[in-house]
Amino acid sequence: MTKADIVDIISNSTGITKVETETVVNGFLDTVIDAMKSGENIELRGFGSFKVVKRAQRVARNPKTNEEVIVPEQYVPVLKVSKEFKKAVNEANK
Repeated sequence: MTKADIVDIISNSTGITKVETETVVNGFLDTVIDAMKSGENIELRGFGSFKVVKRAQRVARNPKTNEEVIVPEQYVPVLKVSKEFKKAVNEANK
């Protein structure tokens, strides 16, 4: 599913135009990205929590050359889904 598909579904179910729906979806995504860039966590009850996690430096191996490579520490965005979300997906896929 793409962002365009999401816009179509929301637009059809709410009666809002696709242009307005796309503006809202883009605004939501921009807000999430901006908040995470500034180190904030986001919690959407019933959906999950977006967090920024620091990954430590580690040694990896290039599978082609078998050479060791140092991967520097980095900050990565993480989504931890809620229990309700996990349960709904699990029940729908049984």
